[in-house]
Amino acid sequence: MMTASSDRAIDSVTLARGGTFTDGATVAQIAAKHWDAVVVGAGHNGLACAWYLARQGLRVVVLEARERVGGACTIAEPFPGYKLGPCAYLAGLLHPTVIAEMGLPEHGFHWTPAVSGMFVPFLDGSSIQFWDDDARCDEEVRRFAPRDLAGFQAMCQLKARVRDKLRPDGPNDLWLEPNPTREMIEDRLGGDELARKLLFEWSMAELLDHYLTDDHLRYAQLGQGVIGTNASPLDPGTASVHFHHASGRLGGMPGQWGYVRGGMGMVSFLMADAALAAGVTIRTGVPVAEIVPGEGVVMECGTRIGARAIVSNADPRKALAMLGGHADSSWADRVRGVPIEGCTVKLNVALRELPNFRTRPGTFETHHKGQINTPLTHGEWSESFAAAKRGELPAPIWTELYFQTAHDASVAPPGRHTMSVFAQYLPHTFANGKSWDEMRSAVQERVVGTIAAYCSNLPDAIEHVQVLGPQDIEREVGLTGGHIFQGECLPEYMWEKRLTARTPMDGFYLCGAATHPGGSVIGVNGRNAAMEVLRLRSKS
Repeated sequence: MMTASSDRAIDSVTLARGGTFTDGATVAQIAAKHWDAVVVGAGHNGLACAWYLARQGLRVVVLEARERVGGACTIAEPFPGYKLGPCAYLAGLLHPTVIAEMGLPEHGFHWTPAVSGMFVPFLDGSSIQFWDDDARCDEEVRRFAPRDLAGFQAMCQLKARVRDKLRPDGPNDLWLEPNPTREMIEDRLGGDELARKLLFEWSMAELLDHYLTDDHLRYAQLGQGVIGTNASPLDPGTASVHFHHASGRLGGMPGQWGYVRGGMGMVSFLMADAALAAGVTIRTGVPVAEIVPGEGVVMECGTRIGARAIVSNADPRKALAMLGGHADSSWADRVRGVPIEGCTVKLNVALRELPNFRTRPGTFETHHKGQINTPLTHGEWSESFAAAKRGELPAPIWTELYFQTAHDASVAPPGRHTMSVFAQYLPHTFANGKSWDEMRSAVQERVVGTIAAYCSNLPDAIEHVQVLGPQDIEREVGLTGGHIFQGECLPEYMWEKRLTARTPMDGFYLCGAATHPGGSVIGVNGRNAAMEVLRLRSKS
């Protein structure tokens, strides 16, 4: 388990400032200084990139348009006393190399593995808990679908085998490569046909059908292939989305996810602390209007800030807009070719007590310490996806639930709880012509109603709800289309096909989730970009 050096309360400069850095030097004073690099955007990858550059002696300034650092991985207070984030809520892919190199535990990083795994209730009264402990998980599967135990074990072994080949612990992890090719991947797989299908071909449904026969066991897992993805689990390539999210090694625990003390946004806040300690200058509330590769940036106020290297943590569509006529035309076409329309809705919920699931009663049980899915059948997934594509509000809807307060009571008032709801699919734009503001209540009712069907105390236990659809995420977080991964993570947009940190524009780089290795809170995207800046700088 990766923890801080002690169990002291988090003492974070960034937390004390509420994530803002508006004091100190003015934009004019910043412009008067010489900078080696400007990082546009203070998301976690931008902050990581800035730290890696500064530790090599570069003079680095981070410019953030919003008032708070962190982007999609930040901390806000949507209701008094509740600390929640607009998007990110759980750690699993944050890279151990980044954690160690940046010294995040020394700054206060502490996480608790969600060893309870994934709990899935069914309306017929049955349920299953996929423990992260293999022996306990096997016992659950043996009880739930005994004929599928061997197949379930073989499926888990396949994912572990591919993880070990492509993402071994240490420096040979392909996520640390700037642009791993299909040839490199095939070489590591060594003719493993099932591994190739997992990475490049199978839908999530095909993966499950290959190994499992029990319908309920398959329904329980289908949603894991479409996290943040504008595709159905019956669509080719969605199995690879599942593998992406199961390929982490946080805390030396393969595939493990867990809760960061103080909330997921502490990852960004502690990275900001590390960057400040390394000499990085961070300023929030200062929008960049134009990027001039190799020269610097122009602020919305008209002030020019010069630097040889400009690294964008903004999504590539926003970067393209800031580049304007400076963008390489072929690169611009490639950026426009990556789908970037979001299909998820996030609900931040304040509760008087945790949900009481009828299949396993109780308001503070082991399943509350993991994740919880409300399942759909194959037909329901198809109908839900098709409805959202038509711009309609689907019924039913898939939800994934997380309870930070089951591990960390500090993010809510005494005796209260938080519930993060991640749901799919919701349209970016409704076909009925109504805005998201007009549809918000209907969306809330649909999502809460889905969960309440499994619980005896919802919606009564709910005190407050914040609903964030794709347009809200686009407006409040700055992600084009409201896509939480800055573009699709299906196989045709991953590995060597994902955007690279280095661009055709000399002196301009990307460091966000649109680059290899992809979306989620990883930190490697920022590290890889910094390595490219430093490598090219050493040649000049």
